[in-house]
Amino acid sequence: MLPHREYARERIAQAAARLAARVRADRAALEHLEIAGPVGRVSYADARLLAYRPAVPGETLGPLFATYWLRATAVVPAEWAGSRVDLLLDTGSEATLWLQGRPVQGLNSGERQPRPDATLVAVAEGGERIAFELEIACNDVFGYGEFGQGPAASFALRRSELARFDREAWQVWHDLEILRALELEPTTEPAWAGLLLAELHAFTLDGDHARLQQLLSRRSSAVHRMSAVGHAHLDTAWLWPLEETWRKLVRTTTTQLRLMEEYEEHVFAHSQAQQYAWLAEREPELFAQVQAAIARGQWIPVGGTWVEPDCNLPSGESLARQFLYGQRFFERELGRRCTEFWQPDVFGYTAQLPQLMRLAGISRFLTQKLSWNRFTVPEHHTFIWEGLDGSRVLTHFPPADTYNAEATVPEIARAAAFYKDHARSRHSLLVFGFGDGGGGPTREMLERLRRARDLHGLPAIQVRGPQAFFDDLEDDAQDLRTVVGELYFEYHRGTYTSQAALKHANRRAEGALHDAELLDALLADGAARAELGRLWRVLLLNQFHDILPGTSITEVNAQARADLEGIVGRAEAIAQARLRPAAGEAVPVSTRGAPRLAVVAAPSGELVAVRVPGCGAGAVVADEVEVSVERASDSVVVQNAHLRATLGEDGALWSLVDRASGREALQAPGNRLELYEDDPVLWDAWDVDPVHLETRRDCPPAAGVAELRAEPLRAEVVFERPIGERSLARQVIRLDAGARRLEFHTEVAWLEEHRFLKVAFPLAVRATEATYEVAFGAVRRPTHYSTRADLARYEVPGHRWADLSEHGFGVALLADSTYGYSAFGGDLRLSLLRAPRLPDPEADRGRHAFAYAVMPHAGTWQDAGVVAEAAAFNAPIRWARGVPAGPWARVEDAPGLVLDTVKRAEDGDALVLRLYEAHGGRGTARVVLGRPLTRARRANLLEEPLEEAEIRDEAVFVGFRPWEIVTLLVS
Repeated sequence: MLPHREYARERIAQAAARLAARVRADRAALEHLEIAGPVGRVSYADARLLAYRPAVPGETLGPLFATYWLRATAVVPAEWAGSRVDLLLDTGSEATLWLQGRPVQGLNSGERQPRPDATLVAVAEGGERIAFELEIACNDVFGYGEFGQGPAASFALRRSELARFDREAWQVWHDLEILRALELEPTTEPAWAGLLLAELHAFTLDGDHARLQQLLSRRSSAVHRMSAVGHAHLDTAWLWPLEETWRKLVRTTTTQLRLMEEYEEHVFAHSQAQQYAWLAEREPELFAQVQAAIARGQWIPVGGTWVEPDCNLPSGESLARQFLYGQRFFERELGRRCTEFWQPDVFGYTAQLPQLMRLAGISRFLTQKLSWNRFTVPEHHTFIWEGLDGSRVLTHFPPADTYNAEATVPEIARAAAFYKDHARSRHSLLVFGFGDGGGGPTREMLERLRRARDLHGLPAIQVRGPQAFFDDLEDDAQDLRTVVGELYFEYHRGTYTSQAALKHANRRAEGALHDAELLDALLADGAARAELGRLWRVLLLNQFHDILPGTSITEVNAQARADLEGIVGRAEAIAQARLRPAAGEAVPVSTRGAPRLAVVAAPSGELVAVRVPGCGAGAVVADEVEVSVERASDSVVVQNAHLRATLGEDGALWSLVDRASGREALQAPGNRLELYEDDPVLWDAWDVDPVHLETRRDCPPAAGVAELRAEPLRAEVVFERPIGERSLARQVIRLDAGARRLEFHTEVAWLEEHRFLKVAFPLAVRATEATYEVAFGAVRRPTHYSTRADLARYEVPGHRWADLSEHGFGVALLADSTYGYSAFGGDLRLSLLRAPRLPDPEADRGRHAFAYAVMPHAGTWQDAGVVAEAAAFNAPIRWARGVPAGPWARVEDAPGLVLDTVKRAEDGDALVLRLYEAHGGRGTARVVLGRPLTRARRANLLEEPLEEAEIRDEAVFVGFRPWEIVTLLVS
């Protein structure tokens, strides 16, 4: 007779606990245990030279991120002959087991994502002596702790002993556990759940394992097919420094290779070419094992990029290089290209990604992050994502809504039950394994999947790689919905602004590499190609999705800033060497594609006006209308041929008139510095909660004009003003002769805490959408909160400009280093500085220098040349001697086709020209180089020729469609 349901369940749970206790019930002490440390992260060879001392059980280890080396010997009890012998370790930290001088498995005895055991002897003879070392890392799997509070427990040598593995108890325990979980799962059919309860209760009375095996033999009748792939999302840096990532990589890799030996069905997917490159460089034997696992189909490289980059902030060329360097590495070192873009944990996806993927040979996309959305939950798990130009990729969001699944019965059952596209597809993916701090699948997860593979009450689930899953999904899916444009993440909006100095350095590094590469290609035949490639890979590493967004610990941020400054320094040295190959008169040079007029300091220090062609050398000109300045009692009026600006004594921009049209750009004073309270509920450096909008207050006004500088070609009005209670700002508001923009060069001594600084321009423009530059394009977003999706976009990412336009007139806001924007009604705002304290308590404190500009214009932003103006604002005029006069590379007959990048091809002597259509139009352009052309071919991002391009009259003819990215190989 079956007793009360809850009593039966309690008896079953007790039986499972007894079986679990039997798995490693037999223990033996270690014979000899010595310890050395604390030390830094030293090699195995150096660790052998350390001074060791007897280890004291219970002794405290630390401080955070210190390393200890433990060496031990033990004798296997004779009665354990024929059994597996495991090491049990409890230090509250991560560790690596070394046998015979090689790393063989990672351990984690912290409270989160535990993996406290490792196999020492697969089959013991009994009585043999074994020796091993342990590299103990004093951090838990999340380094500082997930929210920056520090490790959850102290580190101490609490346990290190041998255990005999009882294989029979292990098998019966897992049989019982999966059946018990299936009975408890609410989605299980009641009749099947009732039979499970009855049989499992009977097992507690008679212990007949055959009962369990009979239940497990019942086959699944589900139509839905689930693929399970092992994974260890290993953040390249986050709550631990890069050097700890390297050790996490070794722990993860060795662990998964061991599991593959034990579970022949195990398939493990791992992304990020940078991490493979580290293995190849530092542990070549381990890398060779990975290559062998790839060859036999158990280890699957995924992603196709150098790292898993942030997809909001990097430039279009930076994202292109992620694919270029990633795919080339995967093909060269691992023997395959990736067919899927693997980005489970990134904070939003720019609208040009589908085209970039397609141009890199990738047609599939996986993420999960948008399941976090706070306002609008994605309507589909499987759909077609269409980018700005119409490029399409098959997209899948794993319905378990996690990339760290543990392959439990509830995860499997509910992922199938709540899959949103059953009418269109019968396939979904489960990404399982401990992640964020690495680690990956465990034996327990793989045991559950062995039993769940075709078990009645669950979807048919099979461990296999993502490519096989996507192949079946592609073949099976029908009538998939299409989602067009950016995939905006309704969370983590603070990442557009946190760590402003790092973002400023990123913009400078992108610009310096652009210039050095162009000048090296056009003026020195690519002599620095190898070094520039190395610098690019350092930049790409620092565009990882927890580095560039500013969500890492202090050490990571400091290292990233140093790396980026190093890139700028070396790239500038290469550029300067190309600009001064000979003596002679200095001439102005522009490295951007559009011609420009600018006021700059000559090498002598004198301000001069220069006119420069796109990508070429120009000359000083003397025919520009001078700037005039009028001082009144409470204001200053500065004007040139295009603009008249009235600046109040308080530092505000009272008026800005486009002189050609007579239009006033402002409906209220602009350059309004605003301070907001900014203390997110949970994710400090990540989030800007919407409640901050209710806390706006104006910063105190300036006390008056601090300095007025009036020269024929430039007027500058200087203001000094407090920001909050402790911070100060100094602004130089500049208008140059011939300029179409009014510039605000700003320095801030920033000492705030949980405050958010923005600048607002209330514009005399009515538009329901604002336009923002993104990677290789632009997107429109609402200026109202009509729907929940509109309401979610209270803070959005953009690159060098944002624009608000009505028919016939508009105003653009340009930025030299910031990425956060917001628009509501006619107010257009630029986000300048934040002050979070987690996970970096020093975040953003200190001095900051940045610039922004406002540009009224007639017509649309396309007609006004906003793209070229923003590019010029971000790229200084250079001076050169001994270089060819005139344009070196230019686009004719198509103002919207931007020549973005000129570089030497990765292989061979061809030039690579990267262009993109920036206005949303189509046509045919002429691309002209200042040299004879013999051949031109269109190519993909990997620099592989696709088709011949027509050359006529020393120009390459290029047809293009709206928002198209074009790569040319030119000989």
